[in-house]
Amino acid sequence: MSEVNGYNLEKLVGQFQIVAEFVDGYAWTKGHINDTYIINCRQGGSPIRYILQRINHHVFQQPAVVMQNVKEATQHLRKKIASESSADLTRRTMTLVPTRGGASYYMDSAGNYWRAYVFIERVKSSHVAEKPEQAEQVGRAFGLFQKRLADLPTERIQETIPQFHNGVLRIYALEKAVREDKQNRVESTQPEIDFCRTNRGIVQIFADAQAKGELPQRITHNDTKIDNVLLDQETDEVMCIVDLDTVMPGLIHYDFGDMVRTLTSPADEDERDLDKVTMRMDFFDALAKGYLSEANDFLSEAEKGYLAQAGKVITFQLGVRFLTDHLNGDTYFRVHREGQNLDRARVQFKLVERMLENEEAMKATIAALG
Repeated sequence: MSEVNGYNLEKLVGQFQIVAEFVDGYAWTKGHINDTYIINCRQGGSPIRYILQRINHHVFQQPAVVMQNVKEATQHLRKKIASESSADLTRRTMTLVPTRGGASYYMDSAGNYWRAYVFIERVKSSHVAEKPEQAEQVGRAFGLFQKRLADLPTERIQETIPQFHNGVLRIYALEKAVREDKQNRVESTQPEIDFCRTNRGIVQIFADAQAKGELPQRITHNDTKIDNVLLDQETDEVMCIVDLDTVMPGLIHYDFGDMVRTLTSPADEDERDLDKVTMRMDFFDALAKGYLSEANDFLSEAEKGYLAQAGKVITFQLGVRFLTDHLNGDTYFRVHREGQNLDRARVQFKLVERMLENEEAMKATIAALG
């Protein structure tokens, strides 16, 4: 089938340096931002697959910059991995397929941006971490990812989402939403607003450390959820980090903090029973062990010193964003029921409380591993 969702996949595939014979293609439902298609081809009588994606240029408003970042990162990773081992190169990093003209993307007549990757075979991923060993795998995978990119000059990678982790601006946006109170929701959310005001100093932690010159800019992934780590189907070995659209300069703490947020709490992001929001220290210990097994090689002592605070910073900022969106009428984060963004905010704030309770234990873990 070459016509899917109004797109002629065979014609689009023909714009890339794919010499294999097109067989068919179908939409892949995994992922929520870009439109993804699996392309089946035959080469020399054997099946071979590719990924064809239409970049969502409403979310990523500079697709050309995104693709330049992806190209720089994947080429650098490929060289690093090749120097370590030549085995399974196309399974250990994403492989961009250039267009016939040698570009990293193709723009069609309607202004859509398309890219192609070699499909990574015989891998699997998880949606949630059910065992500490999985948290350790994820930590090691992203620690290795950062380590391999540590000597890629940050000026080669551009910022694609300006002020993505600027917590101070998030607080300003919240206060603006409170003043305007467009949906008459301030009165019912006063406890959450008070929590943000009481803890607003959290957003200054990394800004102040950067101002003092303690934390350097590095190349970070910025979406370190477990789904983005691909494992070998048979051995469970970490094979590849995917979803590189948010790769840009930043602090390693953004990546580590989001791993702490997503891996240590078993509760759903919109859980209404806040008693279920806990912080599993055994998962944190495993995560830190995995991460530092790779990251110890390039992190400064100052960077390691701030790792235990990374989770609360990222979690608090996300909670502020959920609360702000609730006050503004749910215009950014998609909701499926009334009050869902408020529930999301409450979960994040409860998790911040749990992180504060465990901060000394987290510092002790980092110190022992560092």
